[in-house]
Amino acid sequence: MLEIGKFNLLKIIKQSVREFHLDGGDSIVVLLPITEAPKDSKVGDELNVFVYGDKKEGFHATTRIPLAQVDGVAWLKCVSVTHAGAFLDWGLAKDLLLPYSEQTQKVVEGRSCLVKVFLDESNRIAASMLLEDFIEEEAFYFKVGDKVDLVIADETDLGRKAIVNNQYWGVLYANEIFQKLRKGQKTVGYIKKIRDDNKIDLVLQIEKYGAKVDSVTEKILDKLRAQGGVILINDKSAPDVIYKHFGVSKKVFKQSIGGLYRKRIISIDKEGITLLEKDQ
Repeated sequence: MLEIGKFNLLKIIKQSVREFHLDGGDSIVVLLPITEAPKDSKVGDELNVFVYGDKKEGFHATTRIPLAQVDGVAWLKCVSVTHAGAFLDWGLAKDLLLPYSEQTQKVVEGRSCLVKVFLDESNRIAASMLLEDFIEEEAFYFKVGDKVDLVIADETDLGRKAIVNNQYWGVLYANEIFQKLRKGQKTVGYIKKIRDDNKIDLVLQIEKYGAKVDSVTEKILDKLRAQGGVILINDKSAPDVIYKHFGVSKKVFKQSIGGLYRKRIISIDKEGITLLEKDQ
């Protein structure tokens, strides 16, 4: 069955002067410009193409990769505002409509907004800012430690909301964020916890302490040797400072320097860390 707003593997059934005709099933013909097909494409070949359009306007295909597919969430820039709504650049020749009925605030040309791409009642591709209508609060089937795709959303009193796998809301807590995040940013994260109410707590890094601590220990020693045996960072330093220099949480950093201290490889004082002579 043809999936509108997504990639489909379709067979070429005919070639005209400018277009390939693709078999969309159920007597549906999907048109692909020859200029967008791989070289040497011919009748009988199967192509992976993104399909858009409807029965009224006809179905079309492209090999370009859009910034979002149907059911996806993306941060898209408004390129024009008309009587029909706002039109967003989603990486294709034809811009994506964000109807006025799907806007939560005034959309301004040149500015971006976070939207969900969906099929409307007429089976046409559209965008919506009404994320709460599409994104679910309660999640099931995840396990602690699962790697997931995230789209960063609004700041809250707790930290940052994030959309998990384009389907669920999750929370990144402020005291566990050690890098700058922007709304609409796509990144990966991990399931930290599924709460009793089936809501998701997230982290950006999953810490496997053995390998992580060993790796950070080497980084600390390398930096000490490169800087004359002294670095002005210690176990009292701010988490964001530690993350900036070593790319890990304060907990992993403290465990790493604790091991070095117990082996008498370093000394720690209120100014920072010093490499003892025997290891220099």
